[in-house]
Amino acid sequence: MLDVLLAGVGGQGTVLAAKVLAQAAQDKGWQVRTAETIGMAQRGGNVTSHVRMGNGGEEVFAPLLAHGTADLVIAFEPGEAARVLSFLAPNGVLVTATTPIQPVTAALSSVPYRADRVVQRLEAQLAGKEASFVAVDDAALVRTVGSRKVLNTLLLARALAAGHVPLDVDDLRHAIEVCVKPAFVQLNLAAIEAAVAS
Repeated sequence: MLDVLLAGVGGQGTVLAAKVLAQAAQDKGWQVRTAETIGMAQRGGNVTSHVRMGNGGEEVFAPLLAHGTADLVIAFEPGEAARVLSFLAPNGVLVTATTPIQPVTAALSSVPYRADRVVQRLEAQLAGKEASFVAVDDAALVRTVGSRKVLNTLLLARALAAGHVPLDVDDLRHAIEVCVKPAFVQLNLAAIEAAVAS
């Protein structure tokens, strides 16, 4: 069983990323269950997608992950990575974008929201543990591709290229062609290439 949690802010493509990941798994013949917990997503709130895959041929009965069970957590924003860190399994992998999206609560606070400090805290929390941490300079990748709309594909490709799940970038390419609107397929395929090359 392989459990993946994707966390982001409304509009970042978290739900589509989960759909693409599920499609890639289904193409392998694995049973897959997905679910989303969506708060005030349209207003910049958090979105969490759960993807459970029976990569060993097992049946998947429930879509939601329990705390401490995610083999892979992909966070589209550092604060979201901190928020869902409790889902990470002891030997799991956390992949996070480093570009902040300031939450409304931070805008109203007298203390500035510093994503670099959040990333440092995450690194410190995982230091000396079996869990792995991958901070992705998403701003540089976005500049290479020319669009922030493919952040979800960039992060998925980085996680797959690093071997964090038993799927590869060819599986991702095919799933993109199935799940993404035709007008955006080439942009997403370019994002995969940029992520793998970095």
